Amino acid sequence: MVEVKKAKLGQSPLSKRESQIMEVIYASGKATANDVHENIDDAPSYSTIRALLRILLDKGHLKYEKEGLRYVYYPTCPREVASSSALKKIITTFFEGSIEKTVAALLDNSDKQLSKAQLDAMAEMIDQARSKGAKND
Repeated sequence: MVEVKKAKLGQSPLSKRESQIMEVIYASGKATANDVHENIDDAPSYSTIRALLRILLDKGHLKYEKEGLRYVYYPTCPREVASSSALKKIITTFFEGSIEKTVAALLDNSDKQLSKAQLDAMAEMIDQARSKGAKND
């Protein structure tokens, strides 16, 4: 039996702990409350983990199956879809919807120097975007 709560993914922002839980579940594809508890550094109590899992179910980020006496939790959408949705929200909220401002902030705040290969790969992505047709602003 799989239960999926009906909620629009990405409507409710995740707390730090909720994000940690989602990271554990995405890393393995599925997890029990005990798995989550064991894989979070400085984890809260087991009962807090269970409460947070219920919140993530209610927000529509997780679904579960009952296997014997335990519940196994799964993400409701692939990491790529969730990360894309979260990134769009960040771009809208913090960068006025501007991809240019977002990239500039990433480049300005990078604690690592980018390699030539990384810069070349980004240049290639920009060239591909140009070839698809740029909007005239």
